[in-house]
Amino acid sequence: MLFEPLSERELTGVFPTSRVVCLPTTRSTNDEARRPEYVHGDIVLAEEQTAGRGQRGNSWESTPGCNLTFSLILEPTFLPAENQFYLSEAACLTLVDTLSKHGIEARIKWPNDIYIDNRKVSGMLIENDLCGMTLQRSIVGIGLNVNQESFSPTLPNPVSLSQVTGKKLDRKELLNDFCAMMYKRYRMLEEGDVSTLEQDYYAHLYRLNIPAEYVTPQGTRFRGIIRRVKPTGDLIVEHEDGSLKSYLFKEIEFVI
Repeated sequence: MLFEPLSERELTGVFPTSRVVCLPTTRSTNDEARRPEYVHGDIVLAEEQTAGRGQRGNSWESTPGCNLTFSLILEPTFLPAENQFYLSEAACLTLVDTLSKHGIEARIKWPNDIYIDNRKVSGMLIENDLCGMTLQRSIVGIGLNVNQESFSPTLPNPVSLSQVTGKKLDRKELLNDFCAMMYKRYRMLEEGDVSTLEQDYYAHLYRLNIPAEYVTPQGTRFRGIIRRVKPTGDLIVEHEDGSLKSYLFKEIEFVI
């Protein structure tokens, strides 16, 4: 084996009773995390995913043993479905906090990609189950490029932390830091401190208040300015004529 596999004994979870389960391989950590034996705060991590999924139905490429690919199970039953994007904000800020601790400045590309400059270092896929008008169970799937040295040329703009820093990073340390930071951000969410979450999210939001080019799924390009994000996750963009338009996920793409 060309890499040192992560050991469950060396990893700490988000909450004191949380488990971190390390698998050598699985189809998808999000799929695995749906099993009922995993509960609030547990993390399912895999060194290799044979069918890892990203946003927009894309696959997630990751060299086995080089990166962090895992899913966090949460049960935010206090959170109304109409405010579910606050969970995405908390998870994105957790990644930004984690990288900041290691001296790496990152930004959040709506809805929940993590960028360093104009390159993608992390992607996230959140799948929510509802019970009435509130969230019941959420699976936060995360792929973080840590020590991968090269990527497929078909990917538009990937980068790894080792490429940015010029050194190999300790995956165990990164994951433990993520769990500690997630505990703090989740407590904010649980205590209703969404104003701090929003303030911090906007402070790190990629292209906020900056004119840039975008494209619709129909191929129409336009220039606009990101002004804000609704609690539902809708992106509010100001067009050149001054009008404000709301976009759902998949209704707008960034031109990088």
